[in-house]
Amino acid sequence: MKNISPVSIWKNGQSLTASILDAIIINDNLSSSCTFYWMLKEADSVVDEQTIEGQVLADGNTTMTGEHYDNWDGSNDYAFEYIAAQINVTII
Repeated sequence: MKNISPVSIWKNGQSLTASILDAIIINDNLSSSCTFYWMLKEADSVVDEQTIEGQVLADGNTTMTGEHYDNWDGSNDYAFEYIAAQINVTII
């Protein structure tokens, strides 16, 4: 997960704030492309000393191919930077 500059998202009749970018790899052919499932989430909160994970406000898939895939060193940071650029959010 990465912290992002807050983004307002309309969900279920409310304007909510996403401040977390989370992602997982859902497919990697190990030669030319990798598909990520990304989520923009609310920050976690603490209630009665229990951490409650922030809800997903927006999500989707993005695929890294071509030069971006070729230049990927396998690091999470590179993947998160790529995803953030694709969905127009800023990692802080």
